[in-house]
Amino acid sequence: MPEKDPRDAVITGIGLVSPIADGISEHYRLLAAGERVRPPVDADTYAPFPVHPITEIDLSTQIPRRGDQRQMENWQRYGTYAAGLALTDAGIAGESEILERTNLIVAAGGGERDASVDGDIVQGWRDAPDPGAFLNERLGSDLRPTLFLAQLSNLLAGNISIVHHVTGSSRTFMGEELGGATTLETAWRQIRAGQNDVFLVGGAYNAVRYDMVVFLAMSQGLWQGADVPDIWNRTGQQGGMVPGSMGAFLVLESRDHAEARGARIYARIEDVVTDRGARDGSERFQSRIERQLGRLDAAAGDAPIGLLSATSGVPAALAAERTMLDRITADRTAYVRGTGTVLGHGMEAQMPAAVALAAATLGEGSFYPPFAQAEIEAAATDTPSTVAVTGWGAWRGESLTVLSADNE
Repeated sequence: MPEKDPRDAVITGIGLVSPIADGISEHYRLLAAGERVRPPVDADTYAPFPVHPITEIDLSTQIPRRGDQRQMENWQRYGTYAAGLALTDAGIAGESEILERTNLIVAAGGGERDASVDGDIVQGWRDAPDPGAFLNERLGSDLRPTLFLAQLSNLLAGNISIVHHVTGSSRTFMGEELGGATTLETAWRQIRAGQNDVFLVGGAYNAVRYDMVVFLAMSQGLWQGADVPDIWNRTGQQGGMVPGSMGAFLVLESRDHAEARGARIYARIEDVVTDRGARDGSERFQSRIERQLGRLDAAAGDAPIGLLSATSGVPAALAAERTMLDRITADRTAYVRGTGTVLGHGMEAQMPAAVALAAATLGEGSFYPPFAQAEIEAAATDTPSTVAVTGWGAWRGESLTVLSADNE
């Protein structure tokens, strides 16, 4: 166990809302109980592609003004709501002196399309005597620039700043799963380097939106059918992802900042590694795996670890991540759990959500029972003090986050 350092990056607040629960305490209670937890499935709206809708939440508890709620899209509501949960959990909600210094890093995709406008344009374009002129006219009149600008991903950061008064620096990442991991890496590096002391980081995703379902279906990434098996058993199809709506945010602080205000520390972040490239079995691909394995060994030593996989279930991506998981479990005792089984897949929010679950179980001094009845998810015979979170994106982007308990 590495010695404690004033510049350690520690997690002091967790905000998580997903298809199965509202709040990190409820997530931990459900997942630690040992009973089979499965998210609700909407198999009808976009049949044959199932999605996991978000659990019921009362937005007004974190977004009090109805006007603020109305001008956001659902993914912005989920993210702003989860950010409020994290700030409250960390004990800094409403604390203007700290919020003025809190730096915000958000991962999110683009805004939702207007389905009725898209349908009208496509239908009219088919019958128009001059399709080119028709398309130019409708794109110029129906897709208003002001509406588009209101749907940019950095508006999530703006809404969080407005609603929760987080007024330090602000940065937004796009880029699906890797975007979410990069929020963590950026905050961790800045804290370790002494550049800043407190961050609010995370992401949000709305699975119940036709444009993303169409996009992911065209990439052959989605599971089909109402029966949704465990993440490890989605074989026989080209796609294995079931999108899940979620918002996940974390408050990260330097140790000296957290201890000075008497904050509860869930866990400390030992390392964050991000990478990207072809998954072709080449020497370069293998070297990327070796890099992550080396960083894991340096951070965790040879003790048993918990291992939360944020895999999407897309077969090619899952096979690549399994290559790394198999290497880890061959060299050490590691208890694997697939977060996609219990949460679905939340794109930019997936890594922050998985890290939230890792921090929660370390903070409780426990580890989760298996999420799935699969050979890879063996029951833990001891309680690991280190949990690693892997996340290989559906197409590109790999990440590894290593957390350790802070109670020793």
